[in-house]
Amino acid sequence: MRSYKRDMEKARSMNEFCQSILRLLADQGIEFLVGGYDAFRHHTGIARETKDFDLIVRPTDVDVVLRLCRSAGYGAELTFGHWLAKIHHEECFIDLIFNSGNGLCPVDDEWFSRAEECIILDRPAKIIPLEELIWQKAYIMERERFDGADIAHLFLKCGAQLDWEHLLHRFEADWRVLLSHLLLFGFIYPSRRNLVPRIIMDRLLHRLDLEQQADSPGPEVCCGTFLSRAQYLPDIEMEGFQDARLGGRCTMTAEQIREWTAATDIAEPSYRSVERG
Repeated sequence: MRSYKRDMEKARSMNEFCQSILRLLADQGIEFLVGGYDAFRHHTGIARETKDFDLIVRPTDVDVVLRLCRSAGYGAELTFGHWLAKIHHEECFIDLIFNSGNGLCPVDDEWFSRAEECIILDRPAKIIPLEELIWQKAYIMERERFDGADIAHLFLKCGAQLDWEHLLHRFEADWRVLLSHLLLFGFIYPSRRNLVPRIIMDRLLHRLDLEQQADSPGPEVCCGTFLSRAQYLPDIEMEGFQDARLGGRCTMTAEQIREWTAATDIAEPSYRSVERG
């Protein structure tokens, strides 16, 4: 009973904290989106236990939000300079997200123009668009976390209303990542394969066929580091592959890569590819 009461008190404190931050940003005219678990539940109807609360803002608004929160008496700091800040009060934390951990999904105006209105914590708010949620989650393939089931559920629950052209636009050069999730979806839910339009699969498979016929396989680059910050380090450090994150496709600097890599227990203590530039 004591543990239950303590959990209820923590949940109440977290809700009050989140409501205060939502109110603070709204009163100051800062545009934000709600992401994470709340967005997943909104789009799929699937509920699960979590203590996370994610707010999405433009990169240009991060410093302003942190200053506002500090002025209001909350703790606020930039956790990883390429994608994440945190706002906190006592034991309550909010993730302030402005990119993805791999640096490939920066928050831009389209996130806001395509967002849905809803009620979160008894307040009007906008939810991260379905396509951006899929785009953000699709690259998460760490040893300790794989968001493939979330992607499959989003296709299952929302495939009929997905803007497939916009989704293709978001993945652009990383169409293979999208195709891999679509193929898994057909395996997971064979009776619902028709939720993925035939024309989308035909286009992606045609692109795959053209790529397979190409004469040159391309440079010795490992794009696995976009999927996992630690599991492909041996390929960079020992096999001579170039880290794709250093090729100009994302905004991460060598120092940010070092910091992001060092933050996982899986990572090796050195990251020699960064020294090689």
